[in-house]
Amino acid sequence: MQTVRGIYKDGRVQLITPPPADVDQIPVLITFLIDEQGQEVDLKKQGIGPEDAADLRNRLKCFADDWERPEMAAYDNL
Repeated sequence: MQTVRGIYKDGRVQLITPPPADVDQIPVLITFLIDEQGQEVDLKKQGIGPEDAADLRNRLKCFADDWERPEMAAYDNL
């Protein structure tokens, strides 16, 4: 698993950090970094650096299939 940075703009995700050169097509998970007030979450202000974020993503990836199930949408507005 590798994390790359990007920006969502005009209905598309534009990568800031390119994926590895040998990647032609690969599934991705996209997380919008927005807080409850609609503001971007500053991970650095939260004490989360790039290595910490990558570690957290790696430890939580086992839940990804469950999070993506349609019935989990019921929890989106809690």
